Amino acid sequence: WIIQMCQIVYSNGAADFLDGWRPSPEQEAALYPSVYRVKRGAYWLINPTFQSSEEDVNLLFEMLLGGMQIQDGQRDLLIADAELASLRSVDKLEVICEDVLPKSLPDIRRLTAELARRRRPLSWQDFERTVLTLVYAAQTLARGGGQQRREAWTDAVTQLFGALQKDLGTS
Repeated sequence: WIIQMCQIVYSNGAADFLDGWRPSPEQEAALYPSVYRVKRGAYWLINPTFQSSEEDVNLLFEMLLGGMQIQDGQRDLLIADAELASLRSVDKLEVICEDVLPKSLPDIRRLTAELARRRRPLSWQDFERTVLTLVYAAQTLARGGGQQRREAWTDAVTQLFGALQKDLGTS
């Protein structure tokens, strides 16, 4: 168990420390610290969000109903509808799904622990990312695996749902 604990600690920040990266206080307290790291060489990708209007909310809902899949691999975001997938606004959603959302169980457990300690409502950006993380965790659970793996992902889905439900109750 000590080796596993060391792996979790290393995967949750030791790599950044070894690379010489020092987070600012607001980044250190962030639920999704990777939003502050420039990806793909574009400044507008720092702290990306998808939903900025009611149309974006409806578009995300339509993509989810159409079978949008958030995976962990070469292409993290799969949208079955070619017309929806070709929309320019989907670029930000791809960045969020590929570069911002936690995909490993230890990272999601870290997130749920931070959500459980949180006393104030989530920002709308963090709420959006938490919903997308819940979608990813639920889809990972649905893909199956061994009993222990399914139990771990079930726990993650339950905790994420509880955090969102708590946030909706406080706002």
